[in-house]
Amino acid sequence: MLSRFARPATVAARRQPLVWSVQRRGFASHQDATYPQVPYEKAKKVGNKRFSQFDLEGKVFVVTGGGRGLGLCMAEGLVEAGGRVHCFDQAPRPPKTFEEAKARAKDGSGGTLEYHQVDVTQNDALEECIASIAAENQRLDGLIAAAGIQQVTSALDFKKEDIMKMLEVNYTGVFLSARACARQMLNYKTQGSICLIASMSGTIANRGFIAPVYNSSKAAVVQLTRNLAMEWGRMNPDGSGGIRVNSLSPGHIVTPMVEENFRRGEANREQWEDNSMLGRLSTPEEYKAAGLFLLSRASSYMTAHDMKMDGGTTAW
Repeated sequence: MLSRFARPATVAARRQPLVWSVQRRGFASHQDATYPQVPYEKAKKVGNKRFSQFDLEGKVFVVTGGGRGLGLCMAEGLVEAGGRVHCFDQAPRPPKTFEEAKARAKDGSGGTLEYHQVDVTQNDALEECIASIAAENQRLDGLIAAAGIQQVTSALDFKKEDIMKMLEVNYTGVFLSARACARQMLNYKTQGSICLIASMSGTIANRGFIAPVYNSSKAAVVQLTRNLAMEWGRMNPDGSGGIRVNSLSPGHIVTPMVEENFRRGEANREQWEDNSMLGRLSTPEEYKAAGLFLLSRASSYMTAHDMKMDGGTTAW
């Protein structure tokens, strides 16, 4: 019976493959393999331009909810880096804050800011507008999906129609926007990036703030991010794909919507400030650089990630 088994190797023989393996790993480097799926050439010549990985010159973006507030501030960040940005919002005409931002965009950065009246819950109109922008520029490089609504109501009092309305904007609208943009990215073979605006409220229940549907809709956005990243991340044989999808989860921001919460007594500013490790609330301008990072080549190996910027509120 023992003849059926090979004799055990000597001590020296057993050690040799292990030593070789360790040595081989130790000398391995990035030069030992090539990665054709890398979305850009790191050795791209950019002259003396500083922070070139944040440069968006010639690239085209869509920002939903971009007429004011957080969406508009993040759109400005893309414009300042040279991006051509198309903002979607429901109002027939852009608000004064948008016109002021558009005037600032003419400062020589090379970026542009345009406004479109689009309802993100209307799929056909959304697809048509995004397809038109992509066709005009022969590319589409990214999306920031910032359109959203909020309602402070207890779970026992929430009407079904109000639940459906909020989910239609905060989840379905985000889904439709991401899909429409990805469709054009795939069509024009641009390996861009998508940022879905979630919230720290998708991770925690905000103390003293009764918004069960809003919070759960943002949790859904975080999970949607992971699934879309999985579907669109790999390069396809025809050169399409390579789309990154991340979410951004802000903390408490002083926006017109939040100011209204304070006015109605639906939220307590002092309590919110106390919840933050920094002892204050944030402003929309503080998220400009985060949006630029997520949509630029600076985050080229980052996908399916929920990036929290909440002043430490979720870290207690």
